[in-house]
Parts: sequence; C-alpha cells; structure tokens
Amino acid sequence: MQKSNESTEKLDAKADVKKQDAPKKPAKKGDKKPNFFVRAGRKIKETFSELKRVTWPSLPQALKATGVVIVIVLIFLIVITAINFGFSQLLELLTDLGGEV
Repeated sequence: MQKSNESTEKLDAKADVKKQDAPKKPAKKGDKKPNFFVRAGRKIKETFSELKRVTWPSLPQALKATGVVIVIVLIFLIVITAINFGFSQLLELLTDLGGEV
C-alpha cells in the first residue's frame, strides 16, 4: 500500500515541476477582448441573422394559437376563482362556528 502512495506522490511532484517550468506565454495584441460596443453590435447582428432563418406562422395559425391560449387562461381563471370562493366560504363557516361558542 505504501508503494502506491509513494508513486502517486512522485507523479504529483513531477506534475508540479512541469507546471512551474512551463514558460508563460506573453499576451498577444490580437488576443485583446473587443470593447463593449463592438461586442454588442456583433450580438445584434447575430440576432437579426437568426431571426431571418425563423419560420414564422401564418396569420390564421397565429390567431388559432392565440385563441387556444385565451381559452386555456379563461378555464384556469374559472377554476382558480371557484377554488378561491370555496376556501373563502369554508373560512367563513369555520370563523362563524368559532364565534358561537
């Protein structure tokens, strides 16, 4: 068991020596990060390029999808309103029972 620990320690020591011996590369002028406005301009350009490749829905498809969303929202509105009403009636019933004692 001692041999494996010693061998791993030797390997770690060699790796540390290699890291220390490696010369650091000087930063090149071309590696400098472009300023904020250049990067923002590139991002906007890429965004418009992507938007050109999007398959947009036709007007009837968009209206149908909008109608489906509105119907689902109304269904959830009715369900949540009913639950809220039920809980408020239950709370009122419980508070009235507590007051009569």
